[in-house]
Amino acid sequence: MRFWDPDGAEYGIPTYPRRLAPEGLATRRQLRAQGLRPNGQDVAAQILWFGRRPPGERTRPVRAAYLYRLDLAAPVRPMTPGRWRAVHAMLRARRTCPVCQVTRPYVIPTSLGCCPGCAGYPVALAA
Repeated sequence: MRFWDPDGAEYGIPTYPRRLAPEGLATRRQLRAQGLRPNGQDVAAQILWFGRRPPGERTRPVRAAYLYRLDLAAPVRPMTPGRWRAVHAMLRARRTCPVCQVTRPYVIPTSLGCCPGCAGYPVALAA
């Protein structure tokens, strides 16, 4: 079976094909869905599979997902008021035009570097 290496002899860490990882291991996304985080632990195993073949290529890339032990995972840290303020400040900075210093109700496009009005694009008036 391809990518079956539970001892880690071939790939360095235990490796499993998709959908065949043992119980007690989870990816970061699965941990987060359960309200957990890896808590600084090392990768316990990995899942390898062939991805989609890019157009014009002859080979399919090998994709990987790293697995962490559930028994060593810790609960996600709650958002403190200070962290909420920091997130809101970061989002406000993304909505503030660096040219006219106006905070817009949308994120400033990085392709323009400023709001469409400052970039010379006609701005449609909201009805």
